[in-house]
Amino acid sequence: MYFTYILQSLKDKTYYFGSTQNLEQRLKEHNAGRVRFTKGHLPYQIIYSETYHTRKEAVAREKFFKSIDGYRWLKENKIT
Repeated sequence: MYFTYILQSLKDKTYYFGSTQNLEQRLKEHNAGRVRFTKGHLPYQIIYSETYHTRKEAVAREKFFKSIDGYRWLKENKIT
């Protein structure tokens, strides 16, 4: 299983969009400061995730979230 996820910084409310095969481990990596982009915005919490059968599907959904249509979808569904 693969996951697409959205994190929100508890420090400054910024968002991070990603995909992974191990959601729990990935959150630990983010909060340990091992991810360059999120390092300065610690700590993070997962605010949304979706599960997929393939990495390709998860990455495609991550890219969607980063698009203007994805931004609108997230706002309409009150996720961000």
